[in-house]
Amino acid sequence: MLASWIGVDTHGIGSAYIVTDSRFSWCSTKTNHVYDYGKKVFASKLYPEIFGYVGDVLFPSVVLSQLVDIIDSELLFKKDISCIKKSEIVYDFLSEKINVYPKDYLGSEISIIHISRDTIVHGYPQFYAFQYSLKKEGEWQLDVIEMPNVSGLLTVLGSGSKEFRNNYENFQKGNNSDTSRNTFHCFSYTLSNIKCCSCGGAPQLVGLYRKPNSSGKHFGIIYNGQRYFLGSPIQTAQYQNIEWRNELFELVDGETMVIFEDAERQPIGIKTS
Repeated sequence: MLASWIGVDTHGIGSAYIVTDSRFSWCSTKTNHVYDYGKKVFASKLYPEIFGYVGDVLFPSVVLSQLVDIIDSELLFKKDISCIKKSEIVYDFLSEKINVYPKDYLGSEISIIHISRDTIVHGYPQFYAFQYSLKKEGEWQLDVIEMPNVSGLLTVLGSGSKEFRNNYENFQKGNNSDTSRNTFHCFSYTLSNIKCCSCGGAPQLVGLYRKPNSSGKHFGIIYNGQRYFLGSPIQTAQYQNIEWRNELFELVDGETMVIFEDAERQPIGIKTS
């Protein structure tokens, strides 16, 4: 399950995010094997690029990891490149790799979400979102996702998307409708109560901010009283190197797992029980 969304203020889009669950699953009528620590989101350390995927696991996890490393080695993009041109380069990269990949080993269809921000700007930067969709025939389709004028959902994909959409309809009736936190609230709630056996594990989150010269960002997540990073449980002495969020999307201290005193409280806007 994947959801992407934007945060909008009086100056336009100020932030964009992709969140996924962490489960790799091998479900059939006879077996239901799962691995709840799989990486499904990616963020560049040098460029304002974030990615997430649903569907077949092996191809996108390998290729997106390779793609981001090549981007961060500054072998693919130039600093003055447009977002549309970046999407075309990513499309060509994916096409090149799928052409030499054994099609018989594609487990299912693949959808990749790519959110990008202008790298060289005058004034407020523009954000763009793209979806690369692969059918089993082996060709990618590139679509530009329309950006809404208010904070909220861009896309929801994957086997848990129906449950998410049903919940999101109710969340949009609450006090937090058309806010950035509302989408994350809905995702966390859906994941905690999911019926679909293909979805599980902790949320994993990447994002972009409007701040000039900033790159993609990985977030730590406090979920069910534990720390997670990219779906993996974290027990370490170093918690201050990244930004941490809890299930309510509140900014928290990674060591104490408690919301910062000066952080904005973001309670769920509906009754969930």
